[in-house]
Amino acid sequence: DPDSGDNGLLLYSLVNNQTNEFDINENTGQIFTVSVAGKTGTFYLEVQAADQGTTRLSARTTVNVTVDSSSSNNIVVVVLNQKINVVERNIAEVKRVLEDKLAWNVYIVDVYSNEFERKARSSTDTACVKIIAFDEANQEVSAEDVKRKLREQMNNIEIELERIFSTPVTAAIEEVPADSATPELIATIVLSVLLACTLTAFLVYVLFTMKRKRNYEQQYLVKKRAEIMEGIDNPCATDRNGSLKSLEKLEHKKN
Repeated sequence: DPDSGDNGLLLYSLVNNQTNEFDINENTGQIFTVSVAGKTGTFYLEVQAADQGTTRLSARTTVNVTVDSSSSNNIVVVVLNQKINVVERNIAEVKRVLEDKLAWNVYIVDVYSNEFERKARSSTDTACVKIIAFDEANQEVSAEDVKRKLREQMNNIEIELERIFSTPVTAAIEEVPADSATPELIATIVLSVLLACTLTAFLVYVLFTMKRKRNYEQQYLVKKRAEIMEGIDNPCATDRNGSLKSLEKLEHKKN
């Protein structure tokens, strides 16, 4: 607003902000989150800018805020017999068809292929569309409910998609593939293996030491027993100094 004074002072506000997930700085128009914990999807915020003149002038616009939660347990994968790049070019129409047939807001998390080669984007006739659905309160719809509704509307969805792609379309539901191991998970696994190996080696060392000590004690007892038996069988057995104890005792008695 090029006016000066109150006529040029703009204040921003969120119109009909009843959910309290977001707020706005009235002086700068900066939008920030208040609480979106556990919520995902697209939020449509109506923002108003108004001057402070005697006759207030205002304008409104809609700001779309998408809260992404790729770790959601309610992700459903729809497999289409189309190339990825074709699906990506028509992703807005795919989203529209899904929302129309499911009667929920649909957020498309990703479009991918099970093929790992780069050429899969244009050569593989299979595209996986990972979606999350949200109800009127912007709460996630459970994966089971989404799958049930997809099965009910699959024929209608295929018919609508055929009009978009100008080719016969088949759609199927696929379970979400397990995500690749993260570096943190890999590090945890490696450390666990190293810890297990260290613990195993320590236990082996303890067992080996105990067994060695037991063998040494047994050998010592056998040796002592042999010495005792030798002393009994040989009355002329020598002592540590090599003297003949039995002969000394015998001479002492004679004297």
